[in-house]
Formats: sequence, structure tokens, C-alpha cells
Amino acid sequence: MNQDEIRRQELSNFLRTRRARISPTDAGLTAAQRRRTPGLRREEVAQLAGVSVTWYTWIEQKRPISVSGGTLDNLARVLRLDPIERTQLFQLALRQPVIESTSQRETVSPRFQRMLDHNGAMPAFVMGRRWDVLAWNQAARAFFFDFEQLPADEHNLVWLCFTNSALRSLIVDWPTRARDVLARFRADYGRHAGDSHFVELIERLNSASPEFAQWWPRHDILPLTEGCSQYRHPLVGRILAEHMMFSLADNPEVRVVVFLPAAEANSISKMRKVIVGFRSGASSTCPGRSGAGSTESQIEGVSRRRWV
Repeated sequence: MNQDEIRRQELSNFLRTRRARISPTDAGLTAAQRRRTPGLRREEVAQLAGVSVTWYTWIEQKRPISVSGGTLDNLARVLRLDPIERTQLFQLALRQPVIESTSQRETVSPRFQRMLDHNGAMPAFVMGRRWDVLAWNQAARAFFFDFEQLPADEHNLVWLCFTNSALRSLIVDWPTRARDVLARFRADYGRHAGDSHFVELIERLNSASPEFAQWWPRHDILPLTEGCSQYRHPLVGRILAEHMMFSLADNPEVRVVVFLPAAEANSISKMRKVIVGFRSGASSTCPGRSGAGSTESQIEGVSRRRWV
């Protein structure tokens, strides 16, 4: 399939999942006694949105037909889409905003890398439009894993979340967090549906992760927001870290993700121990390296000597 065909397939699947979750009674209709599938039927969506059954059937059949903003507004109302889902609908149906096939090259300047390196107390990395990890600081290597020891084609946050055992064990309640990651990535995917680089990543993930293959067809969508998450680090145990995200002014699809240890659960001190331990070679969750021989008292001693 070409890029436009993949986009129409994505739109069709999105609409199917959204009408399946709305019952006729929720939409103010009288439910028939027997229904082969859950949710609204195509003709019911068409009736409530004020469009012909043929037109709505064609859009779910992935036909290259024209749509208007007003009609999409009606569909969003009938399907009870929230703001992020409404944006997804418009992106898939109208390609708004239009993303050029030759996207801006994603790079991190030496100046920006120096800024990351000087931010030694908080793990941080730079994420591209496909959620490729473009750059990181030493604190991120210490807390998550050593990115420099991973193959270049694994430098992708979604890939790592679903395939990297070290990251999976670090995250508390991984199934919930992984579904959230996928739903937030889906919102970005909607702007690039059909892009060959995205398609390649999705195909690899479908083959590598049973959970990804199960959850991706659900079309769950969440906005990118700040928050606080729990981690279970092998050196220091439970850590709470707040995460924030910032877009670069000259390329908004490139984002900086920063993790700030919270005051609860002694997380600031624990994060300090993790980072200092990595600097001294005492710890790493990267495959092939182990901190099993390091005790917390040894790390505390290093912390007093070297932390600034």
C-alpha cells in the first residue's frame, strides 16, 4: 500500500473502533434485540451525523472520497470524541496539519548536547518525531540503561518500552504504562500515517512484541502531558520521578524529556546514588554490565566524595 492508502486504512480502523464503543441507548436510539456486533451500526452513525449511509460506508471502506470539516465535526459529536481524538480524526481525514514527506532532518547540535551533559542531576533525552532517541545525558544512561551500548536501530522509545527487559523491569505497573506510551505515540503517528519510517517501526514491533500486536489495533489515544511515575531501580529500590516535555523552537516535533526526582520516597537522594554509582562504574542496568557487587554503603561513600 502507498502512503495515502495506509492513511485511509488508519482512518477506517479508527472510526470502527470508535463506533464500536457507543451503545445505541447512549446515542438515544432504541436498541434492537439482536445485534451481531457491539456499538453503533454504520447506518446509525450516518443517520445521527446527517450524512448518507453510502458516504459513511465508503469512508469505512477506505475509498478516496472528499470530506469536509463540518461533516467531521458531526462525526466527532456522534462518536463522542474527546479533543485529542477529534484532532486525530481531522489529521487522518484531512491531513491537517499536512506533514511533508521529506520531513525536516532531526539532529541535536553540539551546543544542545553540552546543555544536556551539564544537567547532571536529572535524566534527560531528546526524542524525534518517530520517538527515536536522538541524544541523552549521563544521568539518563545511569537511571534507564546505557544507550551507548545499544544498537542504533534500537534507539527508539516505543521499541525499548516493548522489547527491552531492563526498562520493563524498571517500570512499576508496566502493562498500564506501556499502554499509555502506545496511546501517546498513536497521536503522533496520526500525523505521519503511511510514512515508510513509521510503517517499518510498526511492522517490527508487531513481530517482536505480543503485547504491542494486541494493543495497537485498539487505536487508544492520549495527549502528551507531564506527570509523575514510579520506578523500581535495582540499586536503590522505589523511586518517584516527575517527567516534563519541551519542544524545540526550530523543530516542534523534536522534544526534550526531563525526569525530576520527586521529594517523596527519598527519591532525590536515591537518584543521586544511582547517578554517582554509574559515574564510578558501580552500576548499570545495561545488558552486559552489572552492579551486583556494589553495596549501598559503597555508593553512599562515593556520593559524599563526588556529588556536586
